[in-house]
Amino acid sequence: RRLSKAPGTFGGQRQKVERGQRHPVIMAGMPYGLQAMLKDGHKHMSGLDEAVIKNVEACKQLSKITRTSLGPNGMNKMVINHLDKLFVTSDAAVIVRELEVAHPAAKLLVMAAQAQEQEIGDGTNLVVTFGGELLGNAEELIRDGLHPSEIIEGYEKAMEQALKWMEELIIPGSESLDIRDLAAVADRIKGTLSSKQFGYESILAKTCAEACIDVCPKNQLNFNVDNVRVAKIIGSSLHENEVVQGMVIRRDVEGTVKHVKDAKVAVFGCAVDTSSTETKGTVLISSGKELEDYSHGEEKKMEEYIKQIAESGAKVVVSGQSFGEMAMHFIERYNLMAIKITSKFELRRFCRATNATGIIKLGRPQADELGYVSSIDLIEIGGTKCVVVKQNDKTSRVSTVILRGSTENTMDDIERAVDDGVNAYKALTKDSRTLPAGGATEIELAHRLAAFGRKQTGLDQYAIEKFARALEVVPRTLAENAGLNATDVVYNLYAAHANGETAAGVDVTHEAQWCDLQAKESIADVYLVKLWALKLATEAVCTVLRVDQIIMAKQAGGPKGGP
Repeated sequence: RRLSKAPGTFGGQRQKVERGQRHPVIMAGMPYGLQAMLKDGHKHMSGLDEAVIKNVEACKQLSKITRTSLGPNGMNKMVINHLDKLFVTSDAAVIVRELEVAHPAAKLLVMAAQAQEQEIGDGTNLVVTFGGELLGNAEELIRDGLHPSEIIEGYEKAMEQALKWMEELIIPGSESLDIRDLAAVADRIKGTLSSKQFGYESILAKTCAEACIDVCPKNQLNFNVDNVRVAKIIGSSLHENEVVQGMVIRRDVEGTVKHVKDAKVAVFGCAVDTSSTETKGTVLISSGKELEDYSHGEEKKMEEYIKQIAESGAKVVVSGQSFGEMAMHFIERYNLMAIKITSKFELRRFCRATNATGIIKLGRPQADELGYVSSIDLIEIGGTKCVVVKQNDKTSRVSTVILRGSTENTMDDIERAVDDGVNAYKALTKDSRTLPAGGATEIELAHRLAAFGRKQTGLDQYAIEKFARALEVVPRTLAENAGLNATDVVYNLYAAHANGETAAGVDVTHEAQWCDLQAKESIADVYLVKLWALKLATEAVCTVLRVDQIIMAKQAGGPKGGP
């Protein structure tokens, strides 16, 4: 019997369409699933091979870049950023900042390095290198069939255990430190500086310590890194560095007064000049005498302002903007010193150094608005004229390190080393404890974690052992960068630590198989730097491993970049 195939029927049976129910619409050629949900142009990656392994690969590449810059013999990187500025440095913080990493997973590792930079100011290379090594080891476990959640569990357990053992490895006697003792502080920050400027660490450590102690407040926890400034002047060599208790402004004074002692200072945020009124007006002048009187009136007003400043007791006038010619004439007449500081941030620091208050309107300053300086001198350093503002007593809240060097790039790198030294001082004001340097802490932790992992019964034992192996990256890299045989060095270190030598680290001078850097050169690692580096690296790695899908929407706007 043939079934009639009328429109709207299937197999001879008419579909019943209830009231309020729409016809099912089948659109030919329409995408389904995720494609139907998102706009055209999106990217979607999921699964182990596409998402997890690709993320791990990107982080490993980033870690590969920074690894060769680790330690005292670390190589420099030449980075040219999007503004065509050249950076020649081995500082990982600058490298990862200027690379402008686009991959979302590698960005997580960069964020961990930036968090380390903000929290401690040092140890960024350790975060990126150790994070990349952990992810590389995790990739092996994933390929062996372990689930990322088991690896994360093992890594977190290993980190907790490592942080506990780190407290046992603290160098005895490092708990107490007189934060105002120049020699003791210089010894503590020498380790940080030796990894940046190897060979010059003793000179720089003394310079940094002196600058920090000058501005350290009564409550050492309130120490502000911004109070230690750096002035870079081309010429001479690193041995000519000096510390000024006060400020160094790299420009000439405006007038003829070049030297002032024990002077009060008036700081103006506005221009020291005849000011135009806020409302517009027209002056009708009908004769030459009226024009002359008008000019005289302007002059009298200007003289009145300068006279008021001189009568207030101020000998120095500082402006954030320009000095007018007429104003300069009267400033010279009243024998005042005029200094122009164009940067508003520098002007604020000047106010902080002299305890002055910035005035926004030209006029007579009040007694409490005036600052005080012990001396202001114009000196010439290597052909550059500089205004040196000195404070001889302890009222100064700003100190400046004058750096000398042959090129801008050299001095930029030394400035970054000084910055790390100052940050290390800040870490010491919070916690003065130190750990054995030269990869000694990492090898000891790896030695203990490997034994700890073997005692575990679950699958996380593999992840704990991989965490222990990842810690080897520090001594291995230190040895590779120094041109040593890394396998031999790590083997000798394990043997020394098995014999109870917990302070045995890599000897980059090739003199011995291992050495105790604290005993030999009084170089140690700051405890807080290691603590935060291990924490942040492990957290970043666990975040990357938890990702199993990457969904990228179509980017907004027109085409990126031109032909």
